[in-house]
Amino acid sequence: MLALILAAALAQTALPLNIGGRVASAPDGAYDFGWPGVYFEGRFTGSSVEVVVDTGGEHLAVSVDGVRKAELTKSGQTRLKLDRLGPGEHVVRLDKLTESQSGSSRFQGFFVGEGSEALPAPSRPRRIEFIGDSHTVGYGVRSTSRDCTESQVHELTDTSLAFGPILARRLDADYRIVAFSGRGVVRNYNGVAAGQPLPALFPRLIPGQEQPRVGADDTWSPDVLVIGLGTNDFSTPLNPGEPWANEATLRQDYRDRYVAFIQALKASRPKARVFLIAGDTFAEDVAQVADRTGAKAVRITDMDRGACHWHPSVADQRMMADRLEAAIAAK
Repeated sequence: MLALILAAALAQTALPLNIGGRVASAPDGAYDFGWPGVYFEGRFTGSSVEVVVDTGGEHLAVSVDGVRKAELTKSGQTRLKLDRLGPGEHVVRLDKLTESQSGSSRFQGFFVGEGSEALPAPSRPRRIEFIGDSHTVGYGVRSTSRDCTESQVHELTDTSLAFGPILARRLDADYRIVAFSGRGVVRNYNGVAAGQPLPALFPRLIPGQEQPRVGADDTWSPDVLVIGLGTNDFSTPLNPGEPWANEATLRQDYRDRYVAFIQALKASRPKARVFLIAGDTFAEDVAQVADRTGAKAVRITDMDRGACHWHPSVADQRMMADRLEAAIAAK
């Protein structure tokens, strides 16, 4: 079945792509992807376009000219044709909505047929990179209840409603998101997955896979870097057997390792202005890290946390985008 689908697709014209987020090139020319908020865009003239993707169990949204046309929620190979789009130029886009902590999806392409023309991919004047945890992912953000099952969390997560994409749309910027729920700078939620905080996962092209990893050929360079890490380091008490004697030593390790992580990022992203999100319980720690690295700390308070498991609601995400936008403008 897959071979037949790809053969049909190859008989058409594939659109050049603008890719937002990390992807791994597959042998057949497709792209595997797993980090939150990955998106693909193409431009064309004509009244129809086809989307070919294996969702891999994730939820994906398809839009044309900024209007969402479909959400792909069924697991597996999908070929979607959108027609009667009207004459003229159009932009088609595929957005990853849900979080993959294991596995991945595969995008085979956008295709147009006879009577249509492929155009150069969209491009934007700015780039922003977002690094973080479940707040950056948009964990369960569509929920209006804090009580959610594991299945509901997956279904109600929508990274397109998180502060990063909101901010990027306002600033006309392309973006990347490298975020993983439950991970911190040195310690994860409740001490789980010891030794695998977000900085350890950061080099991966697919979050749930050790290989492949980001290579030296990755020249994507952001103008702005927004990092939100710390909630999981401090939101639960230390457990017996963890490597910190007390909270004071945890906080010192957090600050030192955060500084080292940011300095390494700045070395490979020399033009990026760095903004650090500071939550209530670790604001002073982030302020010290900002002082040591030349970053700007942005305090985020007064969230209603009405989404799944006390996570930021849609309104909270908009507020976070507001405060970051103001900080960026002031900087």
